[in-house]
Amino acid sequence: MEARIFTLYLLTIVCLFHVSLQGQHQRRLYKDLMRNYNPLERPVFNDSHSLTVHFSFSLMQIMDVDEKNQVLTTNIWLQLYWTDYYLQWNTTDYPGVTNVRFPDTQIWRPDILLYNSADERFDATFHTNVLVNSTGYCQYLPPGIFKSTCYIDVRWFPFDVQRCDLKFGSWTYGGWSLDLQMIEADVTGYIANGEWDLVEVPGRRNERFYDCCKEPYPDVTFTVVMRRRTLYYGLNLLIPCVLISTLALLVFLLPADSGEKISLGITVLLSLTVFMLLVAEIMPATSDSVPLIAQYFATTMVIVGLSVIATVLVLQYHHHDPDGAKMPKWTRVVLLNWCAWFLRMKRPGEERVRLACHNKHPRNSLSSVELSMSQGTLQPTNGNMLYIGFRGMEGMHYTTTPDSGVICSRLVGAGDEEVLLPGAGLPNLGNVAGGTGVGVASPVDSDMSKILEEVRYIAKRFRGQDEDESLCNEWKFAASVIDRLCLMAFSVFTILCTIGILMSAPNFVEAISKDFFT
Repeated sequence: MEARIFTLYLLTIVCLFHVSLQGQHQRRLYKDLMRNYNPLERPVFNDSHSLTVHFSFSLMQIMDVDEKNQVLTTNIWLQLYWTDYYLQWNTTDYPGVTNVRFPDTQIWRPDILLYNSADERFDATFHTNVLVNSTGYCQYLPPGIFKSTCYIDVRWFPFDVQRCDLKFGSWTYGGWSLDLQMIEADVTGYIANGEWDLVEVPGRRNERFYDCCKEPYPDVTFTVVMRRRTLYYGLNLLIPCVLISTLALLVFLLPADSGEKISLGITVLLSLTVFMLLVAEIMPATSDSVPLIAQYFATTMVIVGLSVIATVLVLQYHHHDPDGAKMPKWTRVVLLNWCAWFLRMKRPGEERVRLACHNKHPRNSLSSVELSMSQGTLQPTNGNMLYIGFRGMEGMHYTTTPDSGVICSRLVGAGDEEVLLPGAGLPNLGNVAGGTGVGVASPVDSDMSKILEEVRYIAKRFRGQDEDESLCNEWKFAASVIDRLCLMAFSVFTILCTIGILMSAPNFVEAISKDFFT
């Protein structure tokens, strides 16, 4: 037991002694490496040789995509690897020292910058230490919040896929001095974004020749491919727009007498304008392409505007003045016949009219007006009993009293009216009681003529009112036909535009399936 404790004690002393030796060796190594080192000198054995630098980065997060200013903000850790010829040592001369760390300002490091940087300082990296091992292999991993310019193509917004390039390269060294090689990007530590889904980060190495120099200038370009998540925009922009556009169809179902058809159309139009302004605030002021959602909003606004125009036409037909112009023949044929048949619409009371026409009896003109003071057709009751007989309707008696006035029936047509002229076709009234056949003028003749004249005037007024009412009903029925026709046409047009415009996006099905059903 004591032997084990003694052994453990010796091992502890050895370890402490080793650490103390390592600190001395590190101090000596730093002095030896920095004795003749120049951070301005390119660390190669032969100046004619190029220094190979391997470059990559780790994408940690997509922080923001500013569509209006077209700037991409990302959190990236750069990865640069190269071999420094002047930072090599023999591990046997410096026991326990396998690697050392230098500030990036004390040793040479490649001036790799983001070419399309939009940062105010341009270089947004946090300068960290460079890790160097005994072979001179250097690892430089500076993190940073990078703001890069990116062309945002908003044509298919909000079902768009954006491709933002991050171009890295040496600012001063050409390809003959610094050979930049690419390593695939690392996305294992990526933090998901609530608005964008990361699709992939492919990279490529390019070489560009400038007029000033013969040597190539290499660069490494990584493309961040990301797809917009459409759930937010679907719930806050698309679904309200679809619901508002369907409200425009209710204009054609609203009765014309309610007086709210135009108000509803204008309200829907103003609502779409408000949503259009919301979209315009987040979209860049560019004329290269029109966003998909803006196309849909504009088309919906045109549909609503046309519905307001159609509503004005419907109201004009519905409230048409009967004293104005009569309905044109082509309008009667197209609207009241063809369109009504196509829409399966029938005029109000059409079935009763058909039934009445089916059971109609031939008209009989006025045959006689007989007055008798004895047992004839006219039997006076208190001196005011009158009877007007029509052929086929001899059983109908109309009695007037001082309290009731004149009761008239509109059972005669235009042809019968000519018979009711005073003095025309009336039999001479004589003394029937006396049995004489000679017609003798009587005051009853004059009273009867006046009564018939009043009956004719009243019948004419009723016929005029019937004609005006019939004409108004025709215009109202034409307005109803236009309403129904516009309802069907605008419904089909709205559905086709909604499906055609929104589904024209290349990744519409993928966006809907991932964002709305997952």
